Amino acid sequence: MKVSPEFRKQLQGYGLTTAEILYRMPDHPALLQSYIWQDYDLFPEFPTLRKFLDFWARTLDGPLFKVTVGHNRLIKPADLKAIGAEFRIH
Repeated sequence: MKVSPEFRKQLQGYGLTTAEILYRMPDHPALLQSYIWQDYDLFPEFPTLRKFLDFWARTLDGPLFKVTVGHNRLIKPADLKAIGAEFRIH
């Protein structure tokens, strides 16, 4: 049985990273367009995303406006701990 490259990356510490990239339309700079990027990357440096954004800035005409990053270490459920007491809020 062969192991997938994505699973190997997870074993090396990579986590699924999603970035929403807002960029200006080349012909209409007042308009913003959205692009969703997703790959396995290392938190918190995000070298794969940075490489992609460098490529974008060098090669593509649409200038970057805003990048919002989601990663499993940035977004996770809250930690709950039992404290042995009860609080009532009306």
